[in-house]
Amino acid sequence: MRIFSILTALVVTASLYMLVFERPALLTIAAAEKTVTKENTATVSGDATGLQSVAVVAVKSTAQRIDTAVLLRGQTEAARTVTVSAETSGRIVSPPLRKGTFVSEGQTLCQLDPGTREAQLAESEARLTEARARGPEAQARIAEAEARLTEAEINDNAASKLSKDGYASQSRVASTAAAMEAARAAVQAAKSGLESASSGVQAAEAALAGAMREIEKLTIAAPFSGLLETDSAELGTLMQPGALCATVIQLDPIKLIGFVPETAVSRVTVGAMAGARLASGEEVTGRVTFLSRSADPNTRTFRTEVEVANGDLAIRDGQTAEILIQSDGRTAHLLPQSALTLNDNGDLGVRLVSADDTALFAPVTVQRDTAQGIWLTGLDDVVSVIVVGQEYVIDGVPVTPTYRDADNDSASVESGR
Repeated sequence: MRIFSILTALVVTASLYMLVFERPALLTIAAAEKTVTKENTATVSGDATGLQSVAVVAVKSTAQRIDTAVLLRGQTEAARTVTVSAETSGRIVSPPLRKGTFVSEGQTLCQLDPGTREAQLAESEARLTEARARGPEAQARIAEAEARLTEAEINDNAASKLSKDGYASQSRVASTAAAMEAARAAVQAAKSGLESASSGVQAAEAALAGAMREIEKLTIAAPFSGLLETDSAELGTLMQPGALCATVIQLDPIKLIGFVPETAVSRVTVGAMAGARLASGEEVTGRVTFLSRSADPNTRTFRTEVEVANGDLAIRDGQTAEILIQSDGRTAHLLPQSALTLNDNGDLGVRLVSADDTALFAPVTVQRDTAQGIWLTGLDDVVSVIVVGQEYVIDGVPVTPTYRDADNDSASVESGR
């Protein structure tokens, strides 16, 4: 133990001596070691920048012209949906039609009890006949008044001439003049009577038309051919104006409703061919019949409608549909979906083999997904796309590509699916 204590004291003494008396020498040695460390680090960095080439698999892809389509997700909608309501009051006297029943245009849905309306119609017809009979009577009165006016004018003329020769008194002349004025007033009164008779005829005709219209309102008919979405009003129900009789929907033709994003609205035109796949797997075709000119303020999308034939009424209102609208063709590359990757910014693209055999990221836009692969745009007409190993390289990394045929690659993608 004493020897260990002596050795420890010697080591401590030597360390203190070096720190106090030989400090410059120690600092020089430390600086030299730091320089050696930096040189080693620089050597290591130099080795890192001289990256080894990474083996990848690539395909040479040539752009092809395809018929692009705008893909929308929407739903089916009935061509017309109408709630048929009563226009007058009355009690239902017809048996109800059950929902799901096909009705033709003009078919009776609800029949109301006429009540006293038929009697009112008969009364209106009688009043019209009476009013029309007053017309000839008024015309006869006009003829009679005009004859009396002629007679009064003759008497007045004769009295005036006799008065000039002194054979008639002034009182007689005044009497004949008064009679003539009275005859003229009678003519005016007769003409007014004729106008009153004509007005009476028009009023009677209007009353008759109103009574007939009330009779027509008793029959509530289907405005078009379609299916009943609800039962018609039950027998004995008391209807008031505006009360529901039935709801009718028209499913032939049927509409496909979708909303086009503003980035694709310029590629959609009215009259363009369109196809759709329903949730049931059924595929249908039609044409675009409407494209809104005003965007939805919330989604900034534009409503579009596609009209599809539905003669067998197999397509229902409200089914989910995947809609493809045809647009002008453009060039695109058919590549396996596995070739897609993301850069550090999260952009979707592929990695290419550049002219100097280094990796290069290129952003792309997906146009269509098929069983043979995915159609991409945004690339040059001829490119070399890395399809295996793109996740292990970044831009500028040397690569050693092994090329394989693009057709075989598409076939392998299809078999893999």
